[in-house]
Amino acid sequence: MPKFDITTSIGVLGAGTMGQGIAQVAATAGHAVVLYDSSRTALENARSGLSAILQRQVDKKRMSQSSADGILGRINFAHDPYKFATCGLIIEAIVEDLAVKRNVYSQVESIVPPDCILASNTSSLPIAAIGASCDKPERMLGAHFFNPAPLMPLVEIIPGVATAADVVQATCRLIDRWGKTTVLAKDTPGFIVNRVARPFYGEALRLLEEGMADVATIDWAMKEIGGFRMGPFELMDFIGNDINYAVTETVFAAFFYDPRYRPSFTQKRLVEAGYLGRKTGRGHYDYRPGAENPAPRQDRPLGEQIFKRILAMLINEAADAVFWQIGSPEDIDQAMIKGVNYPKGLLQWADEIGLKTVLGQLEGLQKEYGEDRYRPSPLLRRKVRKGETFLSHG
Repeated sequence: MPKFDITTSIGVLGAGTMGQGIAQVAATAGHAVVLYDSSRTALENARSGLSAILQRQVDKKRMSQSSADGILGRINFAHDPYKFATCGLIIEAIVEDLAVKRNVYSQVESIVPPDCILASNTSSLPIAAIGASCDKPERMLGAHFFNPAPLMPLVEIIPGVATAADVVQATCRLIDRWGKTTVLAKDTPGFIVNRVARPFYGEALRLLEEGMADVATIDWAMKEIGGFRMGPFELMDFIGNDINYAVTETVFAAFFYDPRYRPSFTQKRLVEAGYLGRKTGRGHYDYRPGAENPAPRQDRPLGEQIFKRILAMLINEAADAVFWQIGSPEDIDQAMIKGVNYPKGLLQWADEIGLKTVLGQLEGLQKEYGEDRYRPSPLLRRKVRKGETFLSHG
């Protein structure tokens, strides 16, 4: 495999928001970067966008002008894919469409050196399926950055069925040198973060639909009592209800319609009405000028009930991810802290609360509703029975 060093060129395929961010990260680390897009307009927008971002860093005295100029100067905004011919790593960040990605990889593979690693920034598509389009699928893997890539420290590294072990090791070493935190995830729907985070949205929507509390109160509970930076409804509006719903729908279908991931009719109706969140001015909240949103009901016992129920579902999802070997307990906790800014790792939280307490909450919910949605993870049951914790404490 390639010996990565400061002179190795890094290729980034796709000059959208994620591609720009990844190119900035690699160039900041000192690499020559080829940022390719088939659209000249996208390349022009990427150049002006990156220039503006770097200039803001200079204006805020977070970076010198020479550093900013050096970063931008190391990025070659290319309209010719043959510029990838000397790259040691290509990171693809294009539309989430399997057919499009497979077509692009088959083209790129004919251009790059035989020892070039191919990485996809996909957040939802199977790495095995993308890699199957390659003549050498052993050099292809997932490298899922989080938006905005220059600021978010997490990168999920996902080997496909055919990915060679030395490709995984080389990619992790390189991206770790960029100052990122890499975690290994199995090639299953949602990888770690998008899988484990589903109950943060799904159970909040369920509580709303049941009438336990309104949007503002649920958000208040998760921030004030849980310590989350944003409440689930604020975050759905920030992400975009269309995007958030689409991810939930994709995960639900990919898991053969497991009821744990069932989408919400409430969110579906908002999407159908065009209430997508901040970008359209209305979502779970009203963002139009002069709009007044209801204040939360700051009822501490109610807030505790809301927080504990959502947290129990999140912990159960994290426990199941360990059970199915999606990632190690340490990597899963790191992923949720570094990828979505959770106040602490879910498995650490579970250990602190007590696994027996969490199991009791889930068993109570399953008994009350009679739904498989609330089934406790077998691993959680096993650890309670054996008196074990998820993480070693000492």
